[in-house]
Amino acid sequence: MEHMEKRAIQAKILRKLMAMKPPKWGHSHTEEKNLIKGLPSHLRGSKIVKKAIKELYKKEFLLKAKKTGEWHVSLNSQKKREIYRFLGLPPR
Repeated sequence: MEHMEKRAIQAKILRKLMAMKPPKWGHSHTEEKNLIKGLPSHLRGSKIVKKAIKELYKKEFLLKAKKTGEWHVSLNSQKKREIYRFLGLPPR
């Protein structure tokens, strides 16, 4: 059960970053705290969400950089094919 929920959370985060205007690939980034916006309030700050995000960093799907004193995050352009595969989307 936890595995399915974690994967759904990861997919939601990745899709959110891809849907932003402009999409958050490479040099386009957003504050890390924005990752959990859009998730159900009962999940925000939960262990499963923290674990899901940590795993996205470990897979190198997300890149993290300190900008304007805050941590910012973007999708790793080098992992675009793997991210699309993870989401079950055709590669672009």
